[in-house]
Amino acid sequence: MNLLGIDFEDWYHPELVKPFVSQEDRKPAMFKGLDKILELLRKNDSQATFFTVGELLKSNPEILDKIISEGHEIGFHTMNHTRLDSLNYELEFRKELKEFEKLTDGKSIGFRAPTFSLNKKSSWVIDELIKNRYKYDSSVMPAKSSMYGIPNAQKSPYRITSSNIEKDDPSGTLIEFPLMVTKFLGKTIPAAGGFYLRFLPLKIIKNAIRSYQKINTPSTLYIHSWELTPEYFPKIKLPIKNQFITFHKIEKTFSKMNELLKEFEFTSFETYYKKI
Repeated sequence: MNLLGIDFEDWYHPELVKPFVSQEDRKPAMFKGLDKILELLRKNDSQATFFTVGELLKSNPEILDKIISEGHEIGFHTMNHTRLDSLNYELEFRKELKEFEKLTDGKSIGFRAPTFSLNKKSSWVIDELIKNRYKYDSSVMPAKSSMYGIPNAQKSPYRITSSNIEKDDPSGTLIEFPLMVTKFLGKTIPAAGGFYLRFLPLKIIKNAIRSYQKINTPSTLYIHSWELTPEYFPKIKLPIKNQFITFHKIEKTFSKMNELLKEFEFTSFETYYKKI
């Protein structure tokens, strides 16, 4: 069994985009593509967890009912897609947890950090999640990239604590579902989704999933809502590197994801969690 997370965020939320969009231009559009994403999952008999940016539920509360009614799970992705290691964010995060709980009627038991920004500086989030009755996290990328990554982290699910975010801690109560990685040209690289799903040949992604299946470990994949519905992403100008990472082969994402869903079985984190 494999795990799929839809990072449900709007076009102006990504870290490489946000600084170049004024507050006035940040108009929600991704809710328009939700039906398309749900249909993709429905036709492939797949379940997913929608790690949702809370402000989107505030502006379009019908999102929650649509996701839940299709048998999918709602997860927390902060209220405004803020990096956990942002300056003085801990107090604000506590407030956001309570606000998201009200918006979702307490249905969220899982969290994903924006831009996989869980690290030693932001490990305080583990204790906050536990205090608020969260059962799991999926924010650890066991490979290093220019923006995130904990290269020494365990690749299979483990009990994570604020004092030990890399390996299983017997004293932990929160389960970590690390993202899928693979070997490429001798290096361990992310292979779970996003830019890497768009950049790498699909054969490499499939082989990575199979390698996890061989050792009876769930492969954890993710995809951004704006990658599946690029028609709702306004044409904006970004610096060359940001432009490449954000838009490279974005028009191929939907078909790639469709092929993976056809070949492999995916479920939500909550469904898997209840079985372990």
